[in-house]
Amino acid sequence: MALTTPQREHLEHRLQEERARALRALNRSIGDRADASEQDRTGDLTKMPFHMADLGTDEMQAELDASNATRVSRELAEIDDALERLYREPERFGICADTGREIPFERLELIPWARTCDQTDLP
Repeated sequence: MALTTPQREHLEHRLQEERARALRALNRSIGDRADASEQDRTGDLTKMPFHMADLGTDEMQAELDASNATRVSRELAEIDDALERLYREPERFGICADTGREIPFERLELIPWARTCDQTDLP
């Protein structure tokens, strides 16, 4: 059974919510990196680390932050693509890109930007 109009409207609302959440996370990540000095970001009392391991920890945190920002950016692009699909062909939204079968509404409720019936990408 194809998605009903109320289901599509609900998913549109969910996509808009997820888009706003992703934008807030991305902006917060970028803002935190831009506003704080290296000393503030690391929580060090001085500009010199007390131990060489602190340098490694700081570098690891910077890489983790960058990785998270990349992940959120990709998620945001997928959400935008889903919104475009929903607006362009609303009657085809929720159809699996691989099999042509309908994606279960329960799956779309969890991941409203899902393109496939594949359950391996559930959070």
